[in-house]
Amino acid sequence: MRYEARVYRYILSRTHNRDDASDLTQQVFLKALDALPRYRDTGGSFAAWLFRIAHNVAMDYHRRRHYDLDWDAVPEAMRPVDAEGPEAEVLRSEAIQRMREALRELPPEKRELLALRFAAELKIAEIAQLLGKTEGAIKTDLRRCLRLLKERYDEG
Repeated sequence: MRYEARVYRYILSRTHNRDDASDLTQQVFLKALDALPRYRDTGGSFAAWLFRIAHNVAMDYHRRRHYDLDWDAVPEAMRPVDAEGPEAEVLRSEAIQRMREALRELPPEKRELLALRFAAELKIAEIAQLLGKTEGAIKTDLRRCLRLLKERYDEG
């Protein structure tokens, strides 16, 4: 399925639980299938429409449970370099914990933005459509969010 992996990664980044992410991904596609007869191409992308459904499913999940970003959803570029040996494993473990703490300190809307961009791999235009903002505003928000995440990571 064209969007399955992207939806799954996005949901996983919001649930921190692979079983829940699988169930919720299935729920997203069931809801999309149910809503498909009402879908109207208004100039936006199908992906943005689908991720609006995924966003709503994730928000419902979030209302019922505690939010945490899964380390697997963090982009490789933001992860420390892997090395061999016990010392490297300790350093990696510490870096993972620092990244998790930095992510937890971000406001929910910033975590959502990171999840949409990196876990769901949505384009800026799709995120803008989904959130009802301009592309420029999304770019600015992402830049600020990443800067804030880096600062908090470096402080840890």
